[in-house]
Amino acid sequence: MRIIFCGTPEFASVHLQGLIEANIVPIAVFTQPDRPSGRGQKLTACPTKTVALAHGIPVYQPNNLKNDEVIELIKNLQCDLMIVVAYGLIIPKRILSIPILGCINVHASLLPRWRGAAPIQRAIEAGDKETGVTIMQMDEGLDTGNMLAIYPCAITNQDTGQTLTDKLILLGIKGLKEVLSQLKNNTIQSLPQPIEGVTYAHKITKEETMINWTQTATQIDRQIRAWQPHLVAKTLHHGNILKIYQAEVIESDTQVQPGTIIKAQDGIEVACGKGKLNIKVLQIAGGKALQSHEFLRGHSLQLGEILGQ
Repeated sequence: MRIIFCGTPEFASVHLQGLIEANIVPIAVFTQPDRPSGRGQKLTACPTKTVALAHGIPVYQPNNLKNDEVIELIKNLQCDLMIVVAYGLIIPKRILSIPILGCINVHASLLPRWRGAAPIQRAIEAGDKETGVTIMQMDEGLDTGNMLAIYPCAITNQDTGQTLTDKLILLGIKGLKEVLSQLKNNTIQSLPQPIEGVTYAHKITKEETMINWTQTATQIDRQIRAWQPHLVAKTLHHGNILKIYQAEVIESDTQVQPGTIIKAQDGIEVACGKGKLNIKVLQIAGGKALQSHEFLRGHSLQLGEILGQ
Protein backbone atom coordinates (compact mmCIF):
# COMPACT_ATOMS: atom_id res chain seq x y z
CA MET A 1 0.00 0.00 0.00
CA ARG A 2 1.41 3.39 -1.02
CA ILE A 3 0.88 5.75 1.94
CA ILE A 4 1.47 9.46 2.43
CA PHE A 5 1.82 10.47 6.09
CA CYS A 6 0.94 14.02 7.19
CA GLY A 7 1.88 15.18 10.69
CA THR A 8 3.97 17.68 12.60
CA PRO A 9 4.43 17.46 16.43
CA GLU A 10 5.67 14.65 18.64
CA PHE A 11 2.20 13.10 18.77
CA ALA A 12 2.48 12.56 15.00
CA SER A 13 6.14 11.57 14.94
CA VAL A 14 5.63 8.70 17.40
CA HIS A 15 2.79 7.37 15.23
CA LEU A 16 5.09 7.56 12.20
CA GLN A 17 7.82 5.72 14.10
CA GLY A 18 5.32 3.06 15.16
CA LEU A 19 4.28 2.46 11.56
CA ILE A 20 7.89 2.23 10.41
CA GLU A 21 8.68 -0.30 13.14
CA ALA A 22 5.73 -2.37 11.85
CA ASN A 23 7.28 -2.27 8.36
CA ILE A 24 4.63 0.16 7.16
CA VAL A 25 6.86 2.78 5.56
CA PRO A 26 5.19 5.77 3.85
CA ILE A 27 6.39 6.82 0.41
CA ALA A 28 6.36 10.48 1.51
CA VAL A 29 5.84 12.62 4.60
CA PHE A 30 4.24 16.06 4.69
CA THR A 31 4.94 18.33 7.66
CA GLN A 32 4.56 22.01 8.41
CA PRO A 33 7.54 24.23 7.48
CA ASP A 34 10.46 24.55 9.88
CA ARG A 35 9.79 27.18 12.56
CA PRO A 36 12.07 29.46 14.63
CA SER A 37 12.70 27.91 18.03
CA GLY A 38 14.70 28.54 21.19
CA ARG A 39 16.43 31.66 22.39
CA GLY A 40 18.35 31.99 19.14
CA GLN A 41 15.16 31.58 17.11
CA LYS A 42 16.89 29.22 14.71
CA LEU A 43 14.81 27.37 12.17
CA THR A 44 14.10 23.95 13.65
CA ALA A 45 12.70 20.81 12.07
CA CYS A 46 9.57 19.38 13.65
CA PRO A 47 9.72 15.90 15.25
CA THR A 48 7.92 14.23 12.32
CA LYS A 49 10.41 15.58 9.81
CA THR A 50 13.28 14.35 11.97
CA VAL A 51 11.87 10.81 12.09
CA ALA A 52 11.17 10.76 8.36
CA LEU A 53 14.66 11.90 7.38
CA ALA A 54 16.24 9.38 9.76
CA HIS A 55 14.54 6.64 7.74
CA GLY A 56 15.23 8.13 4.33
CA ILE A 57 11.61 9.10 3.63
CA PRO A 58 11.14 12.13 1.34
CA VAL A 59 9.75 15.14 3.22
CA TYR A 60 7.61 17.94 1.79
CA GLN A 61 6.79 21.12 3.73
CA PRO A 62 4.32 23.33 1.87
CA ASN A 63 2.84 26.36 3.61
CA ASN A 64 -0.59 25.07 2.60
CA LEU A 65 -2.15 22.38 0.46
CA LYS A 66 -4.32 24.62 -1.68
CA ASN A 67 -2.05 25.57 -4.57
CA ASP A 68 -1.98 23.66 -7.83
CA GLU A 69 1.69 22.66 -7.55
CA VAL A 70 1.12 20.81 -4.26
CA ILE A 71 -2.01 19.12 -5.57
CA GLU A 72 -0.16 18.00 -8.69
CA LEU A 73 2.70 16.69 -6.53
CA ILE A 74 0.30 14.56 -4.47
CA LYS A 75 -1.34 13.24 -7.63
CA ASN A 76 2.06 12.26 -9.04
CA LEU A 77 2.91 10.34 -5.86
CA GLN A 78 0.05 7.98 -6.78
CA CYS A 79 -0.79 7.07 -3.20
CA ASP A 80 -3.44 4.61 -2.09
CA LEU A 81 -4.03 6.31 1.26
CA MET A 82 -3.19 9.45 3.17
CA ILE A 83 -2.81 9.26 6.96
CA VAL A 84 -3.20 12.53 8.86
CA VAL A 85 -2.06 12.84 12.49
CA ALA A 86 -1.92 16.30 14.11
CA TYR A 87 -0.78 17.88 10.85
CA GLY A 88 -2.07 21.37 11.61
CA LEU A 89 -3.04 22.27 8.05
CA ILE A 90 -6.46 21.94 6.44
CA ILE A 91 -6.76 19.16 3.87
CA PRO A 92 -8.83 20.64 1.01
CA LYS A 93 -11.53 18.70 -0.81
CA ARG A 94 -9.38 18.45 -3.95
CA ILE A 95 -6.79 16.44 -2.00
CA LEU A 96 -9.24 14.32 0.02
CA SER A 97 -10.37 12.72 -3.23
CA ILE A 98 -6.91 11.95 -4.64
CA PRO A 99 -5.92 8.78 -2.71
CA ILE A 100 -7.73 5.64 -3.85
CA LEU A 101 -8.77 4.87 -0.25
CA GLY A 102 -9.15 8.51 0.75
CA CYS A 103 -7.65 10.14 3.84
CA ILE A 104 -7.87 8.86 7.40
CA ASN A 105 -7.19 10.76 10.59
CA VAL A 106 -6.12 9.76 14.10
CA HIS A 107 -8.01 12.05 16.49
CA ALA A 108 -7.32 12.11 20.23
CA SER A 109 -10.88 11.98 21.55
CA LEU A 110 -14.04 9.92 21.42
CA LEU A 111 -15.81 11.80 18.65
CA PRO A 112 -18.00 13.76 18.39
CA ARG A 113 -16.82 15.05 21.78
CA TRP A 114 -13.85 17.41 21.50
CA ARG A 115 -13.57 18.01 17.80
CA GLY A 116 -10.79 20.48 17.07
CA ALA A 117 -7.26 21.44 18.01
CA ALA A 118 -6.82 20.60 21.72
CA PRO A 119 -8.91 17.52 22.60
CA ILE A 120 -6.50 16.10 25.19
CA GLN A 121 -6.21 19.32 27.18
CA ARG A 122 -9.93 20.11 27.02
CA ALA A 123 -10.89 16.65 28.23
CA ILE A 124 -8.75 17.04 31.35
CA GLU A 125 -9.90 20.62 31.90
CA ALA A 126 -13.55 19.54 31.74
CA GLY A 127 -13.02 16.76 34.27
CA ASP A 128 -13.92 14.00 31.81
CA LYS A 129 -13.47 10.51 33.20
CA GLU A 130 -12.91 8.97 29.77
CA THR A 131 -11.49 9.91 26.41
CA GLY A 132 -9.82 7.88 23.70
CA VAL A 133 -8.77 7.73 20.08
CA THR A 134 -11.04 7.81 17.06
CA ILE A 135 -9.75 6.85 13.63
CA MET A 136 -12.01 8.37 11.03
CA GLN A 137 -12.42 8.76 7.30
CA MET A 138 -11.84 12.43 6.62
CA ASP A 139 -14.38 14.66 4.94
CA GLU A 140 -14.59 18.42 4.43
CA GLY A 141 -15.81 19.16 7.95
CA LEU A 142 -13.79 19.71 11.12
CA ASP A 143 -13.39 16.17 12.51
CA THR A 144 -16.84 15.18 11.22
CA GLY A 145 -15.99 12.10 9.13
CA ASN A 146 -17.29 8.56 9.60
CA MET A 147 -15.63 6.56 12.36
CA LEU A 148 -13.53 3.54 11.40
CA ALA A 149 -12.39 2.55 14.90
CA ILE A 150 -12.78 3.76 18.50
CA TYR A 151 -10.39 3.06 21.39
CA PRO A 152 -11.52 4.31 24.84
CA CYS A 153 -9.09 5.39 27.57
CA ALA A 154 -9.74 6.29 31.22
CA ILE A 155 -8.60 9.67 32.57
CA THR A 156 -7.32 9.63 36.16
CA ASN A 157 -7.21 12.52 38.62
CA GLN A 158 -3.43 12.49 38.26
CA ASP A 159 -3.25 12.60 34.45
CA THR A 160 -1.52 15.56 32.83
CA GLY A 161 -1.56 16.60 29.22
CA GLN A 162 1.66 14.63 28.79
CA THR A 163 0.67 11.41 30.54
CA LEU A 164 -2.66 11.28 28.71
CA THR A 165 -0.92 11.99 25.40
CA ASP A 166 1.40 9.05 26.03
CA LYS A 167 -1.56 6.73 26.66
CA LEU A 168 -3.38 7.89 23.54
CA ILE A 169 -0.31 7.52 21.33
CA LEU A 170 -0.17 3.82 22.18
CA LEU A 171 -3.84 3.44 21.31
CA GLY A 172 -3.41 5.44 18.10
CA ILE A 173 -0.55 3.30 16.84
CA LYS A 174 -2.45 0.11 17.69
CA GLY A 175 -5.54 1.47 15.97
CA LEU A 176 -3.70 2.55 12.83
CA LYS A 177 -2.21 -0.91 12.38
CA GLU A 178 -5.62 -2.56 12.79
CA VAL A 179 -7.37 -0.16 10.42
CA LEU A 180 -4.65 -0.49 7.78
CA SER A 181 -4.99 -4.27 7.95
CA GLN A 182 -8.75 -4.01 7.52
CA LEU A 183 -8.38 -1.61 4.60
CA LYS A 184 -5.92 -3.96 2.96
CA ASN A 185 -8.30 -6.91 3.42
CA ASN A 186 -11.36 -4.87 2.44
CA THR A 187 -13.05 -5.67 5.77
CA ILE A 188 -13.27 -2.13 7.13
CA GLN A 189 -16.61 -0.85 8.39
CA SER A 190 -17.53 2.74 9.14
CA LEU A 191 -20.15 4.43 11.28
CA PRO A 192 -21.39 8.02 11.16
CA GLN A 193 -20.67 10.07 14.24
CA PRO A 194 -23.55 10.55 16.68
CA ILE A 195 -25.54 13.73 16.17
CA GLU A 196 -25.68 14.43 19.89
CA GLY A 197 -22.72 15.18 22.16
CA VAL A 198 -20.74 17.46 19.85
CA THR A 199 -18.21 19.71 21.61
CA TYR A 200 -15.26 21.71 20.29
CA ALA A 201 -11.74 21.70 21.69
CA HIS A 202 -10.55 25.18 20.85
CA LYS A 203 -6.82 25.89 20.81
CA ILE A 204 -5.39 26.84 24.21
CA THR A 205 -4.47 30.52 24.43
CA LYS A 206 -1.66 31.93 26.57
CA GLU A 207 -4.24 34.04 28.37
CA GLU A 208 -6.03 30.89 29.53
CA THR A 209 -2.89 29.62 31.22
CA MET A 210 -3.01 32.48 33.75
CA ILE A 211 -4.74 31.09 36.82
CA ASN A 212 -8.02 32.68 37.87
CA TRP A 213 -8.07 32.12 41.61
CA THR A 214 -11.82 32.80 41.84
CA GLN A 215 -12.38 29.42 40.23
CA THR A 216 -12.69 26.30 42.36
CA ALA A 217 -9.56 24.51 43.50
CA THR A 218 -10.71 21.46 41.52
CA GLN A 219 -10.99 23.47 38.29
CA ILE A 220 -7.59 25.12 38.77
CA ASP A 221 -5.98 21.75 39.46
CA ARG A 222 -7.44 20.38 36.22
CA GLN A 223 -6.01 23.30 34.29
CA ILE A 224 -2.58 22.89 35.88
CA ARG A 225 -2.55 19.27 34.76
CA ALA A 226 -4.09 19.92 31.35
CA TRP A 227 -1.70 22.65 30.18
CA GLN A 228 1.42 20.54 30.70
CA PRO A 229 3.99 20.20 29.31
CA HIS A 230 3.99 22.92 26.65
CA LEU A 231 2.15 25.91 28.11
CA VAL A 232 2.10 25.43 31.93
CA ALA A 233 -0.27 27.20 34.32
CA LYS A 234 0.95 30.56 35.62
CA THR A 235 0.22 33.19 38.22
CA LEU A 236 1.76 36.51 39.25
CA HIS A 237 3.65 37.31 42.45
CA HIS A 238 4.50 41.02 42.70
CA GLY A 239 4.33 41.17 38.92
CA ASN A 240 6.67 38.22 38.42
CA ILE A 241 5.55 35.03 36.67
CA LEU A 242 5.29 31.88 38.76
CA LYS A 243 4.78 28.65 36.83
CA ILE A 244 2.87 25.95 38.68
CA TYR A 245 3.46 22.34 37.64
CA GLN A 246 1.76 20.32 40.33
CA ALA A 247 -0.83 20.97 42.99
CA GLU A 248 -3.28 19.18 45.25
CA VAL A 249 -6.88 20.08 46.02
CA ILE A 250 -7.85 20.71 49.64
CA GLU A 251 -11.63 20.67 49.96
CA SER A 252 -11.99 22.91 53.03
CA ASP A 253 -13.04 26.52 52.39
CA THR A 254 -11.65 29.78 53.73
CA GLN A 255 -13.16 33.24 54.13
CA VAL A 256 -10.23 35.14 52.61
CA GLN A 257 -9.91 36.62 49.13
CA PRO A 258 -9.17 34.06 46.38
CA GLY A 259 -5.46 34.02 45.57
CA THR A 260 -4.44 34.72 49.17
CA ILE A 261 -1.45 32.74 50.46
CA ILE A 262 -2.66 31.06 53.63
CA LYS A 263 0.36 28.84 54.22
CA ALA A 264 4.00 29.45 53.29
CA GLN A 265 5.97 27.11 55.51
CA ASP A 266 6.69 23.45 54.67
CA GLY A 267 4.36 23.94 51.72
CA ILE A 268 2.29 26.60 49.97
CA GLU A 269 -1.49 26.81 50.26
CA VAL A 270 -3.60 29.31 48.35
CA ALA A 271 -7.27 30.18 48.79
CA CYS A 272 -9.53 29.61 45.76
CA GLY A 273 -13.12 30.53 44.96
CA LYS A 274 -14.00 27.22 46.56
CA GLY A 275 -11.49 25.10 48.44
CA LYS A 276 -7.74 25.57 48.69
CA LEU A 277 -4.83 24.55 46.49
CA ASN A 278 -1.66 23.03 47.90
CA ILE A 279 1.06 24.02 45.42
CA LYS A 280 3.62 21.22 45.26
CA VAL A 281 5.94 22.11 42.35
CA LEU A 282 6.56 25.61 41.01
CA GLN A 283 9.12 27.71 39.18
CA ILE A 284 10.08 31.37 39.07
CA ALA A 285 11.24 32.96 35.81
CA GLY A 286 14.87 32.04 35.15
CA GLY A 287 14.87 29.34 37.82
CA LYS A 288 14.28 25.62 38.02
CA ALA A 289 11.05 23.82 38.84
CA LEU A 290 11.23 23.04 42.57
CA GLN A 291 9.25 21.27 45.24
CA SER A 292 7.45 23.89 47.34
CA HIS A 293 9.59 23.35 50.43
CA GLU A 294 12.75 23.79 48.33
CA PHE A 295 11.31 26.88 46.66
CA LEU A 296 10.59 28.53 50.03
CA ARG A 297 14.23 28.21 51.09
CA GLY A 298 15.32 30.67 48.41
CA HIS A 299 12.20 32.72 47.72
CA SER A 300 9.97 34.69 50.03
CA LEU A 301 6.22 34.14 49.93
CA GLN A 302 4.39 35.83 52.80
CA LEU A 303 1.14 34.90 54.49
CA GLY A 304 -1.63 37.18 53.30
CA GLU A 305 -0.01 38.07 49.98
CA ILE A 306 -2.34 37.74 47.03
CA LEU A 307 -1.23 35.87 43.94
CA GLY A 308 -2.35 37.01 40.52
CA GLN A 309 -1.20 40.61 41.00
